[in-house]
Amino acid sequence: MVRGLLNKLVSRSLSVAGKWQHHQLRRLNIHEYQGAELMSKHGVNVPRGVAVSSVEEVRKAIKDYFPNENELVVKSQILAGGRGLGTFKSGLQGGVHIVKTDQVEDLAGKMLGQILVTKQTGPQGKIVSKVYLCEKLSLVNEMYFAITLDRTSAGPIIIACSKGGTSIEDLAEKFPDMIIKVPVDVFEGITDEDAAKVVDGLAPKVADRNKSIEQVKNLYKLFVDCDCTLLEINPIAETADNQLVAADAKLNFDDNAAYRQKEIFALRDTTQEDPREVTAAKADLNYIGLDGEIGCMVNGAGLAMATMDIIKLHGGTPANFLDVGGNASEGQVIEAFKILTADDKVKAILVNIFGGIMKCDVIASGIVNAAKEVALKVPVIVRLEGTNVDQGKRILKESGMALITAEDLDDAAQKAVKAAYK
Repeated sequence: MVRGLLNKLVSRSLSVAGKWQHHQLRRLNIHEYQGAELMSKHGVNVPRGVAVSSVEEVRKAIKDYFPNENELVVKSQILAGGRGLGTFKSGLQGGVHIVKTDQVEDLAGKMLGQILVTKQTGPQGKIVSKVYLCEKLSLVNEMYFAITLDRTSAGPIIIACSKGGTSIEDLAEKFPDMIIKVPVDVFEGITDEDAAKVVDGLAPKVADRNKSIEQVKNLYKLFVDCDCTLLEINPIAETADNQLVAADAKLNFDDNAAYRQKEIFALRDTTQEDPREVTAAKADLNYIGLDGEIGCMVNGAGLAMATMDIIKLHGGTPANFLDVGGNASEGQVIEAFKILTADDKVKAILVNIFGGIMKCDVIASGIVNAAKEVALKVPVIVRLEGTNVDQGKRILKESGMALITAEDLDDAAQKAVKAAYK
């Protein structure tokens, strides 16, 4: 939802944008049912619902929570948008359905344990371990609402649109004037005037204006109090009984706030994340998986980006972004090699280290020991420069291992591309 929308709308001013898995994230992502519970605690109207993880739990939930409902909304729970238009690898179309109550058990059974592919998951999709059963509301109008962070105003910005639904990105591209953006002074907080501008942008047809303003203020308070980086509701909807309701929600939280948001960060679902990224995080490494064939191990985000760029310049494709940081230990270097070699697509590994705080001899020892421990089966190209570079090169030379050394970054990239695609 918002990832594509914000790219097209405010990519020049917002800090949250981009394609799936191709940029480093510093935010916790939680499931819709978890977000709904959190919003409810902060006074935001949400549909009544319950998350289930088995067919047996579905039966019990219908009996205990929805004994008098004729229809229910069945929502697959994955950490990606576009579920409604997604496709299961089993062939089932759509990750969100409204069905008769007696059909819920069968449909949920077809979703649980299956892989759902959406435009935000990439072709590999994500597994559905839970489905969210919700009451069917009588919606009379659907709108769009989001709060994220704005670089221009150095604070939160609220985005609203009088039209919402599954194709908000297309709507924003065709009719950009329909999008209302209201920056909020981070020190003053949201004012009644700010909230009123947002409600005017939503242009509700039947919902009470004053109550809608209070809902917007409650949502902003949640965003600030919980250290969110993104709060997106698509749709935020009006019901037949004149209520403004968050019918769907996506919330992200700043990793830097984990120490004071322990209950929220306890909700993290690592089964929805790239296992390589989870492993890297445990070793205090910055890793992002990409689609190419040349594995990269670099120290420093800027050098990592330059390394990836020069690989592309010479006709190759990076398989990852891996920053071991400015002061990695030999053990972290070994762990980094394990992560790189676990990727079957990797045909060569390029190590590009500038020794500042990080010493080249430490990296060299780590490379040699890692090569022995993981039994490297792909070529490794090493470029070292900086502190203790001569000691590092000597360690590599005396190791007796078939490591390809390079004099500079351009030389290293050329050798990596040649090794990967020979």
